[in-house]
Amino acid sequence: MSEQNKDVVLKFMQAMGTNDPELAAACIAPDAQAVAKGYGKFAGTRKADVMIGMIEAFKQLMPTGLNFTIVNVIADGDRIAVEAEGNATTSAGTAYRNQYCFVFTLEGGKIRNVNEYFCTVHADEVLWPLVAPMTDELPAS
Repeated sequence: MSEQNKDVVLKFMQAMGTNDPELAAACIAPDAQAVAKGYGKFAGTRKADVMIGMIEAFKQLMPTGLNFTIVNVIADGDRIAVEAEGNATTSAGTAYRNQYCFVFTLEGGKIRNVNEYFCTVHADEVLWPLVAPMTDELPAS
């Protein structure tokens, strides 16, 4: 089961990196949630529809996607941890380079929960100036 779950998670990572909400939706349970840990502007809990909406919104922020380099994957049954580095150029031409750790819990071959750890300070500095003007357009949690 670990290998199948790992495949689902890596497809979801691909979907996030290529701004593909349809592929992401195929990987998550309808009642999934993501929790961005920390205290920055991007921290918080998001339900499945908001997770997909954020991927759609990030098409505007990172038109060429967020290129994930997978550093490590640890699979233990229904729990998968992914250590990754994300690189992108924002729509403003600014470099965005962040490090991530995602901890996924799957159920029935679908992602049920994601805990996301990343440098919230860097995300706030680079991405928030682009997000702030469009906050009314972003899906609410």
